[in-house]
Formats: sequence, structure tokens, C-alpha cells
Amino acid sequence: MSSDPNVTGPRTETLVADASEALRRRKGSRVQRVGDHLKRDWQLYVMLIPTILWLLIFLYKPMYGLQIAFKDYSIFRGVAGSPWVGLEHFQTLFGNEQFLRALKNTVIISFYSLIFGFPMPILLALMFNEILHQTFKKTAQTIVYLPHFISSVIIAGIVITAFSPSAGIVNTVLEWFGVDPVYFLTRPEWFRPIFVGTSIWQEAGFQSIVYLAAIAGVSPTLYESAVVDGASRWQMMWKITIPSILPTIIIMLIIRIGNMLEVSFEMIILLYQPATYQTADVVNTFIYRQGIQGGQYDLAAAAGLFNAGVAFVLVMTANTIAKRYSRTSLW
Repeated sequence: MSSDPNVTGPRTETLVADASEALRRRKGSRVQRVGDHLKRDWQLYVMLIPTILWLLIFLYKPMYGLQIAFKDYSIFRGVAGSPWVGLEHFQTLFGNEQFLRALKNTVIISFYSLIFGFPMPILLALMFNEILHQTFKKTAQTIVYLPHFISSVIIAGIVITAFSPSAGIVNTVLEWFGVDPVYFLTRPEWFRPIFVGTSIWQEAGFQSIVYLAAIAGVSPTLYESAVVDGASRWQMMWKITIPSILPTIIIMLIIRIGNMLEVSFEMIILLYQPATYQTADVVNTFIYRQGIQGGQYDLAAAAGLFNAGVAFVLVMTANTIAKRYSRTSLW
């Protein structure tokens, strides 16, 4: 390598100048590439317009109404004309025993659903993956998928009938063992197990489709290598299938944690009654009673905004933890 400054100096300056020019051209060409892309695929972006308009009209425009959570809202004055009251409604919420009870019930029901409900679709997907008889497999999948497509009203009717003290199948079986009939849906201590069990029965089968799709993406060569090494199906499931779908499990867990406070409003409305408010009343039903039935729209908006804020914090926290320890996250 030569140490002559007349040789190295101009060459270095030329390289720097060329790099600067290349960077300038790359920036300009990036904008040009975006423009060319828009010109080439403008039909696709035109097709996106209805979806964008839907998002703006039905998701972003209603956010304007969130300010009534900080106002003494009157339907006659409107959102803009109602006076500001600051955090008064939030102070009222946290001093309201019914709201605190609803918040507690929401957390407990969501925790039970997470502990018992989240693993069920994964177990179903793993079991379906191990079934070799295709006819039996398709029949079983159809049976477990079916409750998802049945109306919540019908599902609630089935549950009410099944747990009826006079003609319900549950009490009929209990009578065979000499147990007196029990009206389960009027017992506060039984509402949470019934609700969580009903939710699992209704949604677990359909949710397993996500994990079945993830399992279908696992390379068959991994299983072939395991068979050559003498691995059993149980070992292949633990050593290949579950680690391969772990990123999908983590993503679904993050989403599930973010929706912890979004307990199924329809099913609770259909199943609960004043006798079970103690364990059945949740934040969404509290909002319904205060806002729709009681006409306290500002207080209900404050409760809903609090619900959304907690969900945002949960998603951010779960995503950060997952990204730090598993390198898998939503963003």
C-alpha cells in the first residue's frame, strides 16, 4: 500500500464525494420510487379508500366525543357547549362502590379466562394435529367450531336451560346422585365458573384455527429428521411443534392481555341478574347501566376512557416484556 499523499489524498476525496452523491441520489430516487409505485398500483390504493373512510368516520371521528368524560355533558348543549369539569367524573368513579366492584369482577373474570381459556385453543390445535384419521378429524373440528357461529342469545338460552333447577341436564344428573336441585344462575359463587366455561366452549374451537395455521407452516423436514432419530410423536410435539408456534402464541397472548378488560358484554347481560351482581357485574355492564339506562353519559364516557387507558397500558407492557425476553412482539 502506497503512503504517497498525492496518491491517497485525491482518491479519498473522490470516494467521499462519490458517497455523498450516491446518498443524494438515493434519497431522490426513494421519493421517485414511491411516486412510481403509486402510479403503477394506483388501482389498489383506490380500493383502499372505502376502508380508510370507514376508519375515519366510525373509529376516529367518534373520538371527538371522548371529551364529554371531562365535561358536565348535556344533550341539549351538545359536546362543544357543555362546561368543562376536569377530572370530576373520574373522582366520582373511584368513589363509587359499584364501579370498584365492577372493576374487581372484570379483573377476576379476565384472569380466570386467561388462565383457563387461553391454553384451550392451543391444546385443541395440538390434538387435531395428532389425529391421523381425516374423517374423524374434520368431524371433530366442525363440532368444536360450530358454537362460535351460534348467536350469543341462543348460547345463553342453552346455558339457562342446561342449568335450570327443574328440567336442566345438570340438575338431572345431580339428582341421580341424591343432590337437591340448585338454581346455579342465581348463586353469585357459580356465575364466574359458568361464564368462563361457556366462553371456552363457544370460542376455543374457532380460536384454534390460528394455531393450526401456524402448525401447518412448520417445515416437514423437521419431523422427518426427528423420525430418523427415533423421536416419538410426544417428543416431536414438545421439541418441534410447540417451539415452532411459540411466536404465534406470544402474539396472541399479547392481544389477549390487551383485551383483558373487554369481557363479553352480551353474554353477561343475557346471563346475569340482580342476585348475581356481586360477582357478575363488570365495567361494560356498569357503563351500560350508567350511560344507556341512567342517562349519565359523561360518567359512562369516563369509565369507558379509563377502560381503554388500562387496555393500552396492558398491551404496551406485555409487548415490551415479550420483546425483551423472547424477541417476539407486535411491533
